[in-house]
Amino acid sequence: MAATTDFVLPPVTLRIGGEARNTGVGIHHHVNPVTGRPDAQIPLAGAADVDDAVNAAHEAFALWKATPAGTRSRALLKLAQLVEEHTRDFVELAIADNGTARSTAQATVSAAVEWIRYYAGWADKLPLGRITSVAGAGGSFGHTLRQPYGVIGAIITWNAPLMSLSMKVPAALAAGNTMVVKPSELTPFSAMLFADLVTAAGIPEGVLNIVPGGAEAGAALVEHKLVKKVTFTGGPETARKITTACAQTFKPVLLELGGKSANLVFADADLEAAAMHATFMAFGIMSGQACALPTRLLVQDSIYNAFVASVGALASSFKVGNPQEADTICGPVINEAAIDRIDSMVSRAQEQGAHLITGGQRLAGDLAGGFFYPPTVLADVDPASELAQKEVFGPVLAITRFSDEAEAVALANSTDYGLSGYVWTGDARRAIRLAEALETGEVVVNGAPNAVAERPFGGIGHSGNGNEGGLEGLEEFFWTKSVAYGNG
Repeated sequence: MAATTDFVLPPVTLRIGGEARNTGVGIHHHVNPVTGRPDAQIPLAGAADVDDAVNAAHEAFALWKATPAGTRSRALLKLAQLVEEHTRDFVELAIADNGTARSTAQATVSAAVEWIRYYAGWADKLPLGRITSVAGAGGSFGHTLRQPYGVIGAIITWNAPLMSLSMKVPAALAAGNTMVVKPSELTPFSAMLFADLVTAAGIPEGVLNIVPGGAEAGAALVEHKLVKKVTFTGGPETARKITTACAQTFKPVLLELGGKSANLVFADADLEAAAMHATFMAFGIMSGQACALPTRLLVQDSIYNAFVASVGALASSFKVGNPQEADTICGPVINEAAIDRIDSMVSRAQEQGAHLITGGQRLAGDLAGGFFYPPTVLADVDPASELAQKEVFGPVLAITRFSDEAEAVALANSTDYGLSGYVWTGDARRAIRLAEALETGEVVVNGAPNAVAERPFGGIGHSGNGNEGGLEGLEEFFWTKSVAYGNG
């Protein structure tokens, strides 16, 4: 199937200080997930390139830290404006990066703009610490200072590169830090335009550096002695390696990892709205390739059969196909390896007793050349099975029944993950109880939006530590200094 567009992909380069480098230590052949064919060559940064980028960021830090807060705020506001003005370009780049459906890509750009504006608004209102003591310390005067770390190393994942950039870069820059960002070699295009707009917004060269690359670049960035903190979005296995490397020098790390989020639907909920929300959130956002999506659906047994039927019918109605087309809801998954992983997990789930409601097989025909897997619903999933415990990162929804509130909570809390929790109920008291009982970094009730800029977003357990979003997300990029003045 051919993807039809007149959009020309930008060349991918390493952005180091004011320099754009066309070569690194190797080449990655980017494969268009819609067609399954290579469409670009991506230079891969090596250790020497990363070293140059970190040094450029280190040199820029003194200037950026000393830049008046109002100036930093206006530059970030300008960046938000430029990103918004380039919405069409970012949509096309998202489609090229990983086959994001056009409607999802447009919503992603809008969300990214809000994240940038949110932290632009904080840049000239930074928390400056507090007075700690006067008479209580023998007459001395004490206070605290909140100070930027310096160079922040950021490693972002492939599923939503613009969102990941917007969740990390504005907060770090608002706090006065500089950055080196390693985007995935699988999805490098959005970062190129983002870097151009950072410069166009008046942010000095070297404040943000972009080094597309693989494992070598990531390791060099994490281990560099001038990188004072690492922020990473991705999977637990890579996070373990990053944490181990950072532990050698006690370098702090912010981890936004995976999830196996439960969506609890009670019989007293608005069932029509709950079914649409459950289906769209499982499949309609990046074809299920996002960490916070409710990929486990827990349904009260008195409504179980009817609700499963509703979700199955909705899922089978979602159009899967060319992300360029406006009515496409689900585009492709990222690559052939993802198809194989998803298909294997679906097969094993059925062997373990799960019932296939819809989907469950790679799409053929006009879509055979790309990496297309349909919305797949499996019911009666054993809560201890692989499908209920492991992140699929694809368009697969596992449904399990529960009898009462206590069982629903126990099932929801039964995985190693703890990123998001979703609740559908008409009982306000139950919603409050569940918000406290669910062991997750966020709980959203009755279709409220998740991962918005003004609220902290982060997880516990295998979902990571620390927060992006809200004031907490800004505070991740400061360290605290205690100061005292004596009478001498």
